[in-house]
Amino acid sequence: MTWYEICRYDHLQPEFGMSALVGDRVVALFRTRDDELFAVGGVDPFCGAGVISRGIVGDRAGEPVVASPMLKQVFSLRTGRCLDAPEAGLPVYPVRRRDEVVEVAVG
Repeated sequence: MTWYEICRYDHLQPEFGMSALVGDRVVALFRTRDDELFAVGGVDPFCGAGVISRGIVGDRAGEPVVASPMLKQVFSLRTGRCLDAPEAGLPVYPVRRRDEVVEVAVG
């Protein structure tokens, strides 16, 4: 697994996403209001558009989630599972803060 530097931590605003091309993968990176970091696949599995990073960040029953801006399906930021259609999901990537830099691993 290789770690990639994505951005400075302070450039990732709480409750907003950021899209990054990591190798050949589109990754959506999120920082929650509680300063937790999450990285999931950036392509909406229902419409095929790279829009997940522009989704609405929130929680559903305590689970951090993002709602796709296209068709509004809700995905867990922890597991990538679609909470509205469990047969679909997003890949989940390891993410960490190292000093003031956010890094994502793909393998």
